[in-house]
Amino acid sequence: MHKIKKNDLVKVITGKDRDKTGKVLHVKDGKVLVEGCNMVTKHTKPSAGNPQGGIVRKEAAMDISNVMLVVDGKATRVGFQVKDGKKVRVAKATGKVID
Repeated sequence: MHKIKKNDLVKVITGKDRDKTGKVLHVKDGKVLVEGCNMVTKHTKPSAGNPQGGIVRKEAAMDISNVMLVVDGKATRVGFQVKDGKKVRVAKATGKVID
């Protein structure tokens, strides 16, 4: 059980994209990919998938500690509670169950 999951809406709290919000595309090993944030230019060789090659702009991974979950338009910390024998995420700011 993780505090941030795929398809969550998050706010970047530090770095060059501070205060941007976006959807989480991927979570792995304490890193997250956030849609439209931490964009880098990557030089790609021609391949079957991209016969032209060239320069591609894409999201780079950032540390999970640099993002906060957004619930009801407000960035909040995440806690856990057991409800009906099931562990659920809870917004610390409002006490609202997230999932």
